[in-house]
Amino acid sequence: MQRYFRWKRRIARLARWLHIYLSMISFAVIFFFAVTGLTLNHAEKFNGQLRTTQEKGKLDSTLVNITDTAKMNKLGIVEFLRQKNRISAAMSDFRIDDSQVSVSFKGPGYEADIFINRENGQYDITQTSAGFVGLINDLHKGRDTGRVWSVVIDVAAILMSLVSLTGMLLLLFIKRKRVAGLIVAALGLFFVYFIYVIWIK
Repeated sequence: MQRYFRWKRRIARLARWLHIYLSMISFAVIFFFAVTGLTLNHAEKFNGQLRTTQEKGKLDSTLVNITDTAKMNKLGIVEFLRQKNRISAAMSDFRIDDSQVSVSFKGPGYEADIFINRENGQYDITQTSAGFVGLINDLHKGRDTGRVWSVVIDVAAILMSLVSLTGMLLLLFIKRKRVAGLIVAALGLFFVYFIYVIWIK
């Protein structure tokens, strides 16, 4: 019996330690996804931040005006466009047609489409920026954010799950509040399910 209480105290202490420090580690992440959940849910209010600009430019025509397109220096073209037009987003598409080359860049809250005339190297670039809210919304969705941010989202989801589970585990060790806490948790679950059944399903 004494061993049982000893293990119980250790588990409770571990759960409390995990809950406190996981909460502190994930505070910024949870706060970020909470705020962006609101901005995503009311996206129509932030459409005014969308800005589109169109410009013209020119690159060395020898880069694109070659017969054997397999030998085209795609990396050189992409890097030139990045530096010349201050593009930091990842390249999402590179197409070669008979008369033009099209290159697209996409990142969170941003995209650029470039059409290059293969004969003379002149190009048109259209850049679209969704502003700060568009940026954080795309980060929330993991849209055009790359592998690293995908890992960040996975880690955030794991941290939030652990914070919830350790919080529930802590409740089970508090006798005076255990029943009331479980009832409130059950009511919260039922409330969400009730909304789904009545208004969504």
